[in-house]
Amino acid sequence: MKNIVLQTHAISKHFESTRALVEVSIELYKGEVLGLIGENGSGKSTLSSIIAGVQKADSGGMFLHGKPYSPASITDAGKKGISMIVQEQGTLNGISVAANIFAGKEGLFSRLGILDIKKMNREAKKLLASIGVASIEPSLPVDKLSFEERKLLEVARSEFNKPEILIVDETTTALGKEGRGVMYQMIKRMRDEGKSVIFISHDIQELLDICSRVTVLRDGRVIGSLSGNEMQAPAMKKMMVGRDIAENMFRNDYIDVIDNNDDISKETLLSAEHITNALLDAISLQVKRGEILGIGGLTDCGMHELGKVLFGLSIPDIGTVWVNNKSGKIVSAQMAIKNRMAYVSKNRDTEALMAACSIKDNMCLPLWPRLKHFGLVPPKKEMNIVKKWGEKLSIKMQNPKQYVMQLSGGNKQKVSIAKWLASEADIFIFDCPTRGIDIGVKNDIYHLLDNLRKEGKAILMISEELPELIGMSDRILILKNGKINGEFQRKRSLSEADLINYMI
Repeated sequence: MKNIVLQTHAISKHFESTRALVEVSIELYKGEVLGLIGENGSGKSTLSSIIAGVQKADSGGMFLHGKPYSPASITDAGKKGISMIVQEQGTLNGISVAANIFAGKEGLFSRLGILDIKKMNREAKKLLASIGVASIEPSLPVDKLSFEERKLLEVARSEFNKPEILIVDETTTALGKEGRGVMYQMIKRMRDEGKSVIFISHDIQELLDICSRVTVLRDGRVIGSLSGNEMQAPAMKKMMVGRDIAENMFRNDYIDVIDNNDDISKETLLSAEHITNALLDAISLQVKRGEILGIGGLTDCGMHELGKVLFGLSIPDIGTVWVNNKSGKIVSAQMAIKNRMAYVSKNRDTEALMAACSIKDNMCLPLWPRLKHFGLVPPKKEMNIVKKWGEKLSIKMQNPKQYVMQLSGGNKQKVSIAKWLASEADIFIFDCPTRGIDIGVKNDIYHLLDNLRKEGKAILMISEELPELIGMSDRILILKNGKINGEFQRKRSLSEADLINYMI
């Protein structure tokens, strides 16, 4: 008989009029990796945050090793053996790598009230090396690290805490191949030691590879669980969204319809010449009207930095970014916006959105210069914009004044895209447009990208997902060590192996 280590019984949680969880009951067994899956807004993160002590349930109860469990805080949950790696940023700015890893445990490195920083740094270095991340220097300020490196610090912190139950909430979406390997090894090690993991992900193949069982949530309710041979991708997708999802969500055309018009197909809307800085080496490219140019590579290849340079957020040491057949030069983000450019960042909460502001303010911000009348923005115009694009993108919200931080990951992503659609941009830069969102919203975004292409927009799509690059792009540039190392045209025979050969 399986040993139940954690049980939730009829857990319910409401946020104003939104029912986040409705009488949710799940069981977690010893030595199990349980996949918790569902669309954005299905209640996964809410449930995991209740288990981890971040917030309280409105009703229902929990049992840990058969005894009532009601953590007063995330610290209290940690003392009881439950740890959580969150989806977004979980590190503290302004302090070192080592201080982040050992936050709350400084007493281990103190004597007579004096903190031995050298000792703490040494222990941090050993810990990072033990999980395969020896390249991060413990004395560095955490502010200097990339988002992926910060997530690896959280993995190290969890490794040090040695929890009996680890909750991984969409962490792998922020990690590249190497970082995912570190995460997977930790999960497998815990499983082999008889410990348990609740693993939240939208990557179906990842769930099939990692989990022994999956429990599906939809609209805050448990739909059911699958294990063994029942765990098949089509069945999982259908349970998540309540309808059949096509196996191939990508484009199925291999001759661009815009090619029929030579004047349009030759019009270059975005170009870069010899872009060079600390991470990029003489990058030159063009994006034409009605084209999706995919940019791929390993995490540190420079592709994310390229997106920032093209939008004017980062100025290159050498090189120039042009728009509209070189009629305009991009030297700042303000200049990019004036030239009808849009940029959707990979990091939603820290770069793409103002999380502590309303949906209305986020969606209308790029439009304020255009909407102003005698120095004021008419509220009615703002509300009309939110209504129009909220409906078009099916954004789930209580009202336009709701804070963005209260939305699910998929709805946050829709808001970050809606603000640029409302600006009527002609050039779109999407950096990992489907990171951390469910299969249904992915499907919607792929349709949106294809429609923008058909409307004659120029799209540059940076992605760490090879199927996405192959499935959506007209051309693909592969970056390696800051240089373009390969170019591929859209064709049926193009495979992931073709791209990987130029990435590594």
